[in-house]
Amino acid sequence: MNALLTDLYQLTMAAGYWSAGKAGETATFELFVRRLPANRNYLIAAGLAQAAEYLLSLRFEEEEIRYLQGLPQFQRAEPGFFEALRRFRFTGDVFAVPEGTPVFAGEPLLAVRAPLMEAQIPETYLLSMVGFQTMIATKAARMVDASGGRAVVEFGTRRAHSPMAGLYAARAAFIGGCAGTSNVLAGMRFGIPVFGTAAHSWVQSFPTEREAFERLQALLGEGTTYLIDTYDTLEGARQAVALGKPFWGVRLDSGNLIELSHAVRRILDEGGCRDAKIMATGDLNEYKILELMAAGAPIDAFGVGTELATSMDAPSHGAVYKMVEHDSPLGRRYTAKFSADKATLPGAKQVFRFRDRDMIGRAHECPSADAEALLRPLILRGELVTPLPSAAEARERGRRSIEALPKKLRTLFEVDPPYRIDLSEELIQLAGEVRARR
Repeated sequence: MNALLTDLYQLTMAAGYWSAGKAGETATFELFVRRLPANRNYLIAAGLAQAAEYLLSLRFEEEEIRYLQGLPQFQRAEPGFFEALRRFRFTGDVFAVPEGTPVFAGEPLLAVRAPLMEAQIPETYLLSMVGFQTMIATKAARMVDASGGRAVVEFGTRRAHSPMAGLYAARAAFIGGCAGTSNVLAGMRFGIPVFGTAAHSWVQSFPTEREAFERLQALLGEGTTYLIDTYDTLEGARQAVALGKPFWGVRLDSGNLIELSHAVRRILDEGGCRDAKIMATGDLNEYKILELMAAGAPIDAFGVGTELATSMDAPSHGAVYKMVEHDSPLGRRYTAKFSADKATLPGAKQVFRFRDRDMIGRAHECPSADAEALLRPLILRGELVTPLPSAAEARERGRRSIEALPKKLRTLFEVDPPYRIDLSEELIQLAGEVRARR
């Protein structure tokens, strides 16, 4: 793992901690989202497996250290700091919400307790990886809900903000409920089912549409999905019927999908291909899918690219990583911010989930037997103590957890009042004490 995949100030602060004799003091940081994006009533936690892998493998290579030594910002850094980077290993603790779990504003997705330098340097990577995958998993869950049980396949790598963003978008979308992805590397690395049809260039590369279909069928057999809108959608459907089985179905990528899906369904049925499926693609999002379902469009599956891999309507959600406790030779100090619109709560926390509400309390609290504690030990003393779930396991947890949410939260529109989140009396008291000491 490239240790320089971070913001400069994480490393200049680390150098400062070392110079001040604070690098080994223990601190607790929590990663959470301040407020939900527009029209989001919950988020789906994702990216925690990659966060753990990063922490466990984080090392500074000699080439990276030499680069830092050459930067003007480190000309006054003590030689011992660079020696500390050579020996750097994460030795702290991480508590995290399992991937696939619905979370809400203000609730920690993960907590890091470690020597100050070890806890500070990972901030950028953790925010980027957990924030991005959580955003995409949430977008996928909305699309899957809108589809009414039809399969949604992630097709977004070509429109993602980088190839690697496409890889992790595929993983997160699967956790959020998608049936699979077009990303082959995601299929191999994460065990996600892969799907694909053919592009318009395939059809255009043959003299006739029929020959293109024949060649595709010879290659893919029962898995064949014909892209039928290159020239004339209805004629493309007739060509598919004329060829007959085996084929999976057809794909519509343009035009009025409501009207065309009905017309194509009739052609398939009248041609004896009643079991052939219709997949729709083409700049879809959850609202368009909901509209198609409401109109009774006979569509069996959706392929979604740009809107999903970029979470186009909510491309960020303001995740933050804040210190909440600091242990020094003088004792433990609870830390918080009180700035306008960016206030935080002090002290290490736990999120307790009841049947109809959540409560954020202090980490040591045990409110009642019917409350589920969401933050669970993942890494202790630098060692993984809970096996990382597969993408399929995280997806299954997500499916069960989303089904357990109050039905009103599973709308595509903001609900009022929002899901109830209480603060424990102990946490409220601690926050008041910390504020009074400022």
